[in-house]
Amino acid sequence: MYVICSDLEGVFVPEVWINVAEITGIPELRLTTRDISDYDVLMRGRLKILAEKGLKLKDIQDVIANIKPMEGAMEMLAWLKEITQVIIVSDTFSQFAEPLMKQLNRPTLFCHNLVVDENDNIIDYRLRQKDPKKKVVEALQSLKYDVIAFGDSYNDVTMLKQADVGILFKPPQNVIDDYPSLQVTNNYTELRTLLEQYLTG
Repeated sequence: MYVICSDLEGVFVPEVWINVAEITGIPELRLTTRDISDYDVLMRGRLKILAEKGLKLKDIQDVIANIKPMEGAMEMLAWLKEITQVIIVSDTFSQFAEPLMKQLNRPTLFCHNLVVDENDNIIDYRLRQKDPKKKVVEALQSLKYDVIAFGDSYNDVTMLKQADVGILFKPPQNVIDDYPSLQVTNNYTELRTLLEQYLTG
């Protein structure tokens, strides 16, 4: 039996930080794991910008509240849940994810937590563990599940390479160039066609 492990942002919902950058007018916040492979470097940069600009958790949550799932995401998730188990494995944070999970009919989500002070400032973040996406796949494999994983960014690559089947979904060209061995799909139709070979074959 296959279990699906999927990224969230860039797969089922737009990138949160890109939306925050557009709403706040801070272009530096447009950088994501599609651009910077070291997640700690990326997050430390974001926290520094938030502190400098005086942006609080509620400011980010207000942006997220207006983010809608990508066109076709709901149908894709519904199809997947009809035939197998789906786990969203994301580098987002529980404080960000709630409105997104509600819109997606609450699939199982594994993510991280922010550290927020008494004044609603985001002062740090806590990963569940090192390389958490890969660790989720390893744990499922230890339970004798076969895992299909898909995602779009550098921070998904260890998960994709650990999975029995790893698929890049709408990745930027730099990720494709750096990991040419990974299968690539460019839309939900291509992804579903590929998945059907494993899930319904």
